Amino acid sequence: MGYLIMAGQLFLSLSILIVLHEMGHFFPARWFKTRVEKFYLFFDPWFSLFKIKKGETEYGIGWLPLGGYVKISGMIDESMDREQMAGPPQPWEFRSKPAWQRLIIMLGGVTVNFILGFFLYGMVLWTWGEVYLPTQNAKYGIAVSKLGKDMGLKDGDNVLGINGKALTEFGDNQVRREIVINNAKNLEIEREGQKMTLPIDPKFVQILSSYESKDEGLYTVRMPFVIGKVAPKTPAEKAGLQEKDQVIGVNGKSTPYYHEFSQMVLPLKSKKIELKVIRSKDTLNVPLTTTAEGKIGVQSYEPAYYFKVERKEYSLAQAMPMGVQKGVSFLGDQMKAFGQMFRGKIKASESLGGFASIATMFGDIWDWERFWRMTAVLSLILAFMNLLPIPALDGGHVMFLLFEIVSGRKPSDKFMEYATIVGFVIVIGLVLFANGLDIFRIFK
Repeated sequence: MGYLIMAGQLFLSLSILIVLHEMGHFFPARWFKTRVEKFYLFFDPWFSLFKIKKGETEYGIGWLPLGGYVKISGMIDESMDREQMAGPPQPWEFRSKPAWQRLIIMLGGVTVNFILGFFLYGMVLWTWGEVYLPTQNAKYGIAVSKLGKDMGLKDGDNVLGINGKALTEFGDNQVRREIVINNAKNLEIEREGQKMTLPIDPKFVQILSSYESKDEGLYTVRMPFVIGKVAPKTPAEKAGLQEKDQVIGVNGKSTPYYHEFSQMVLPLKSKKIELKVIRSKDTLNVPLTTTAEGKIGVQSYEPAYYFKVERKEYSLAQAMPMGVQKGVSFLGDQMKAFGQMFRGKIKASESLGGFASIATMFGDIWDWERFWRMTAVLSLILAFMNLLPIPALDGGHVMFLLFEIVSGRKPSDKFMEYATIVGFVIVIGLVLFANGLDIFRIFK
């Protein structure tokens, strides 16, 4: 069921983005009295799932969900309509319009995606705000993953800053970002009351950007284990565990923090264990048998139960500029990441992914906040990728139009035809490569 939810979210998000992107081309074309022959969600080689004709335009849904398109009369595109291009230019055709009008038509799609990305970022902030744990409120320090231990962190450390930048909000996302994007050299931490600087090995740029590490954090907040929920018909319920019981030990070994309990119990699959539990003022020993997955059927309270969290509320007037700021910051990170890739510090084969990789980013639970945030991210990525100067993409058309405006010379139709074929092969190759990586990772 989780995979269907992820796939459904990806399908809906891409459908929204594709339709709005193509509308960005469609409306400027109509404003400049350029004929639009087709407007399609998804591609329709050989046949379409649905189509209807209104006026001079056929609207439809194709069966190949790799994008969408508008077919504009007199434009050399992936349709390769040589018959139409062989005839003399007509007043309603794209090729008959001034270069500046053609440029606006071609920039319409990415413009919509940029605006949409910024807008959605702002709307998410306005609707849900931002909940965060101030670094200073994480009073028990951090619980470190294997990856974090490899970097030199220890349970109970407090991460205060990276490369001289103070970390006011708890979490490892900014730490990962600074290492991968900005080649951060050191972490500022507090260990057993002493402040110190922890050097970061350059190898972690590739490690943290690799596919294998994408779901492994460096650390989480270290917190006690107070039971927030007991699932029915589980070992915990049968043993009589209750909400607000605090688990402090397993099999005679002290486990004052949740991650210590998890690390100790998870390997004990279908085993009899004894928990040490504090209930009100009493200390109890509770025997039970774990499940085949090494679980007992309880959930801990969320961090907000143990720590004072903060919420940033935004008015609409505040949220929109902040949405633009966050969107611009994200785009800056993408460009820096490309730079790291070209310099060989990030491996393309490790960091790229296809539709399956994107779908997992939505999560297996339908969360509207996450859905719209991810849609904002994908909108900006779609705009950025479409602006790459590759023939067959919007950026390729823009590149040739700018050449025409500056030089006063228009590339020949034959040159544009060959360039589009080359660009289309490159784009298809990249799509196959990215999705091939997903398939390879599944069977690896």
